Amino acid sequence: MKLSKYLKDKIYTVIIFGISYLVILLLLYAFKVDNSLILVISIILFLAYLLILAIDYLRKKNFYNYLFSNIEKLDKSYLVLETLKKPDFYEGKLLFQALYEIDKSMAENVKMNEEQLQNFKDYIEMWIHEVKNPLASLVLKINNGSGKFDKKTKSTLKELEDCVEKVLYYVRCEYSEKDYFIKKVSLAKIVKAEGIKNMNSLLDNKVDFIVENIDYYVETDSKWLEFILEQIISNSIKYKKDIKDSYIKIYGIEKDKNIVLVVEDNGIGIKNEDIKYVFDKTFTGNNGRGRSTSTGMGLYIAKNLCNKLGHKIEIESKEGVYTKVMITFSLNNYYFRLK
Repeated sequence: MKLSKYLKDKIYTVIIFGISYLVILLLLYAFKVDNSLILVISIILFLAYLLILAIDYLRKKNFYNYLFSNIEKLDKSYLVLETLKKPDFYEGKLLFQALYEIDKSMAENVKMNEEQLQNFKDYIEMWIHEVKNPLASLVLKINNGSGKFDKKTKSTLKELEDCVEKVLYYVRCEYSEKDYFIKKVSLAKIVKAEGIKNMNSLLDNKVDFIVENIDYYVETDSKWLEFILEQIISNSIKYKKDIKDSYIKIYGIEKDKNIVLVVEDNGIGIKNEDIKYVFDKTFTGNNGRGRSTSTGMGLYIAKNLCNKLGHKIEIESKEGVYTKVMITFSLNNYYFRLK
């Protein structure tokens, strides 16, 4: 709180005091009061007025400086009211009461919005699970060979299934911290499951699925990790090169006392200027712009899931040569390698 601005705000009281003093001075001279008495009265009046201004300024300065200092320190500045004591001057009490009412109103609105958001999330999850049933029936029908489905129909159905999964995991990773369960799981088991799940796409696109050195246990949520791998494998298939020896190679390595799961392909790669944006929401890059099925959401969701699980996900690529996606798992004391 600046003194100059405070005095500027008090300009009307200064003017009124000045006029009042001149009137008193004229009256004192009119009644022929001794000059020495006039001087004493003048000094008392000025000292009293300056003391009133000083006390008022210091009380307000301490309160407002403390208020703005706390606002700057807090990550969530709307919680500043919790750090304040009710001031002892009337103007401050009014401000304190106003902040209290605003804070109360905001808290009620936040609670209402959270409830609405949770209701929406619950509805979306329920709808997705309902949609997955007929989708699962169609997939089973295709795999059993009952009914005539061409490759395009199979591919479209797979894309639809993937889109439904993306919506489900987007809702979970954006709006809930309680939808995952971390435990010790086998990387080999998860990678095998993803290989079987993507078998038709791999065969249709003539992509070899190579698995090496993944006999590790890691701490993660198995379903979330399966979804993350699904997005990476799906991208590798989507951005394959038109060559005979296309492959996706998955392997594990031990690095800096951590386990790193690597998904490598020899696809079209990623332009150097696009690498730093691949995990951004809806970013499709130069490769994705030429493909109508690219949404830029898969890797964004995968990155969010990894953050919540405490994993690190990175991408390394050389355009036209290869792409590597690395997921790093922290190594716990009870980690062990499968025998």
